[in-house]
Amino acid sequence: QVQLVESGGGSVQAGGSLRLSCVASGSFRSLEVIRWYRQASDKERELVAGVTLDGNTNYADSVKGRFTISRDNAKNMVTVALQMNDLKPEDTAVYYCNAGGLRYYSGSYTPPGREFWGRGTQVTVSS
Repeated sequence: QVQLVESGGGSVQAGGSLRLSCVASGSFRSLEVIRWYRQASDKERELVAGVTLDGNTNYADSVKGRFTISRDNAKNMVTVALQMNDLKPEDTAVYYCNAGGLRYYSGSYTPPGREFWGRGTQVTVSS
């Protein structure tokens, strides 16, 4: 299995920057994809950005050009960063790290749809 721990949240003024970090650790050969989601008060959780094992990235339209996701792979650990620039009040939310496509050392994968979640980190942007 894998544990996800987020850090780096905080409070900033509009136009400021924050860098979130997600550390995925456990006994695994690889993680196919890691994503950042966010959930604002009274809203559904939404995908912010994702990065695959081979480095392909995708972003929500609302964050393109402002957010950058990156990952660093190590043995039994993957670190994913989300650099957030030019933050806006509408970026205020709890940000969650999500991982899927875990491959064990045996070579097998977790079942499709099996995903792992962190507990989240709060980001607050004031105007």
